[in-house]
Amino acid sequence: MAKKKAQAEAGEDLSAWFEQSRPKLRKMIIRNFRCIGSKPVFIDLDDIVVLVGPNNVGKSSILKAYEMVMNHGSKKCLLTDSDFPNGCVHTIDLPQIELHTIVNGDSSPALRWVEKIEGQAIVRERWTWHSVNTEPKRQGYDVQKQAWDEQVPWGAPGVAQSKRPQPHMVEAFAHPQDLEKQVLDLLNAIIKDRIKNVQSLPDTEDELSDYARLLRQITVLRKKILDDSMSEIQTIESDLSSAISEIFPGYVVKFDPRAEDDIENDLSLFKSSSKLLMGPGQGYQGAIDKQGSGARRTLLWSALRLIVQNGAGKKTDTGRPHVLLLDEPELCLHPNAVREACRVLYDLPRQGNWQVMLTTHSPAFIDLSRNNTTIVRVERSVQGDIFGTTVFRPEKAQLDDDDRERLKLLNLFDPHVAEFFFGGHTIIVEGDTEYTAFKYIISKAPERYRNIHIVRARGKATIISLCKILNHFGNGYSVLHDTDFPILENGNKNPAWAHNASILAVVNESPMQNVRHLSSMPNFEAAYFGQEKINGGKPYNAFMRLQEDPRVFQLIEKLLSTVLNEEIELPYGCIRWGSLEELLEVVTPLQQAGAGRKE
Repeated sequence: MAKKKAQAEAGEDLSAWFEQSRPKLRKMIIRNFRCIGSKPVFIDLDDIVVLVGPNNVGKSSILKAYEMVMNHGSKKCLLTDSDFPNGCVHTIDLPQIELHTIVNGDSSPALRWVEKIEGQAIVRERWTWHSVNTEPKRQGYDVQKQAWDEQVPWGAPGVAQSKRPQPHMVEAFAHPQDLEKQVLDLLNAIIKDRIKNVQSLPDTEDELSDYARLLRQITVLRKKILDDSMSEIQTIESDLSSAISEIFPGYVVKFDPRAEDDIENDLSLFKSSSKLLMGPGQGYQGAIDKQGSGARRTLLWSALRLIVQNGAGKKTDTGRPHVLLLDEPELCLHPNAVREACRVLYDLPRQGNWQVMLTTHSPAFIDLSRNNTTIVRVERSVQGDIFGTTVFRPEKAQLDDDDRERLKLLNLFDPHVAEFFFGGHTIIVEGDTEYTAFKYIISKAPERYRNIHIVRARGKATIISLCKILNHFGNGYSVLHDTDFPILENGNKNPAWAHNASILAVVNESPMQNVRHLSSMPNFEAAYFGQEKINGGKPYNAFMRLQEDPRVFQLIEKLLSTVLNEEIELPYGCIRWGSLEELLEVVTPLQQAGAGRKE
């Protein structure tokens, strides 16, 4: 009795605790699926998950695995030969996908399935495929037994499916007709979310059989839903046409649902033959699959923007959440559309029940200023194993509001600032002059400086924010910034001087050994170009000096080498220091001697 009472009390405490959780997917573990082998790939999930890494390492396979488990109970959950490792079914290396879902009191199963992991209420499920074209075996993790069980947390697949996000997969090189269907699915999701409280008609035909009356009511109900939807369809047509016309002036979009009277098993609102038409408002409007790649992708982004602008994804008490699975969003996008596309993706989860997972080779789709983004680097080891490493999670990077604001501004100036997530060694510099000088040196010997990424922070405070990210990133990096002087020419304290100590502190927090921290005295221009300041455009004039003066070129080349390698002697004007007191002892005589001051 005492044991049962203790379990009941523990259950009550757990129930009160997980009622505060926000339901969403948190982690996925993949084994033996396509190019992913027996060593599991761990993917942390968030509102936004960005998968980065080289080509052919399994990023698209991760998206597909996500789609498979979200579609359990449908034909989309069946595997083909190509989905098994090496195209063969081996009983000891069966495809398996495990999913961790955060639950709360409104959407959770019995407490036997709920455990506390990293302060969150988690339900664990896994799917194992034993053969081609057959349903996977689904199991739940019983916390009380501490073992996988033949029973499952939410019972039948249809019940479980309603608790997990509805997947919307958009493949990188999908057939035009497939991409059209993907856009239609998104639009249907918008319309279905908007149509609520549709009532069925009363039964007035007693002479019909129960079955016949049911079919008749469903047919009438579908027509009523379609009629009720027409105003929303027309609004969507107008909004899409307005968005499309920004890229293709004069073009309009027409949505033809083509509803018919026959009954489909899934009771879809619209026939599968629904078409999207696009073209000039006063000309021929052809099917989307007849349009160019740029037009089709633009329509996709217009549909996503529509969800964001109109709040179609806002969660209702009965609405099923959504997850957008997007492979290489940068494809076929006009440069002007890239930033808008990034904004749409990051705003989508703000609707309340959308999550996004995307693969990309473009740093423009990584926004470090957001606090809901996880970045996962997918790689292949020298032994051929695929593995995923979470390289950035906002809560672990410990960025504050000032950090995010600085990074937001930096993203505006340099959309490629996040390139360091894609590999290589990162060098953080303070300003444009040193950025230009180092880039010029690298351009003269690209093979020697391969995989070197230069980031210009445009200020000492932003250097601190970037170092926090790189510390969490777990990779080596180098920092070069100006020492400045502690006192300004007018006798006031220099606010830039105080940042020196903060930079040193955050660099010392790095868990990596290959971190290099150097400073130019008192600034880059004075230290290596021998003048107090470079008048006019500093980067351009530095570029001209490097071209015209071999001595200056050799000096900057040596500086770049020593920034990368601590075994190389420091050039004159560069210092490595371990405390603010040590730095002060060096720069004070320099200022008293009347050396150049940073403007």
